[in-house]
Amino acid sequence: MSALDLRGRTVALTGASGGIGAALTAEFVASGARVLAIGRDAARLRRLVDAHPLGAVVALAADVSEADGRADIVARARDEKVSVLVLAHAQAAFGLFESQSDEALERMVRTNLTAPMQLIRALLPALRAQAPAAVVAVGSTFGALAFPGFAGYSASKYGLRGLIEGLHREYADAPIRFQYLAPRATRTDFNSAAVVAMNRELKTAEDAPETVAAALRAAIERGTTRAQLGWPEALFVRLNGLLPGLIDRDLKKRLPIVRRHAAASSGASSSTSSSSTASSVSSSSVEVPHDPVRS
Repeated sequence: MSALDLRGRTVALTGASGGIGAALTAEFVASGARVLAIGRDAARLRRLVDAHPLGAVVALAADVSEADGRADIVARARDEKVSVLVLAHAQAAFGLFESQSDEALERMVRTNLTAPMQLIRALLPALRAQAPAAVVAVGSTFGALAFPGFAGYSASKYGLRGLIEGLHREYADAPIRFQYLAPRATRTDFNSAAVVAMNRELKTAEDAPETVAAALRAAIERGTTRAQLGWPEALFVRLNGLLPGLIDRDLKKRLPIVRRHAAASSGASSSTSSSSTASSVSSSSVEVPHDPVRS
């Protein structure tokens, strides 16, 4: 895929008011793009707008998981001549699977998978009108390596990865690209106390949001179709595809730690923000860190 120059383009960014979203906004502005910053928190969006030169960032308070919110995004994207859509929102659900309600699981799947599917479909005509265009899903290591305590979340991210891969192949001969880019664990204020405690006990390494955003921006500009950011995360994602039993055995050893923290988290409501969780998987003496959750 050829390189994409962001200068002079307008980028629609969901999850813009979160940790990774705010850092991505700064990266896009520094690259010469204008950002349509989308999020649910109007006050945080206003602070984001004020942090950048006048006109570089415009805010839209909208809930991507609601039909009215998506309609507002589509209308504004047409007006702003958006040519790049970056999906950086997500909803997490850390806890024992049996303790999670139907409502919480349905809300998470709607936010992480169904809503992006519907938003992309609705925006395709507007994006095609500004071709060459791009749709970028900021995914998760859990979209390729499912983790205990995050079974439902992993399923939603596997689905998102499949959606983007399918669209990449369906539009292979069109002037619109589809990219799935998965960061590893990221330090933000999104993680619950239980996730923070588990990550600490598992000795999971984390990246700063600014580091993640810089890597994402570079991958978007290069036109990278799919990528797992971070090492050895990229290696363990490959191992999970080739030798999943190896990862199974390692995670089984870690189940007591995961279950203890997941039980502490069960009953807490799922959250939405721009951030990351992290997990560890090891094989023999090797550890596999895990990745982010945002919105």
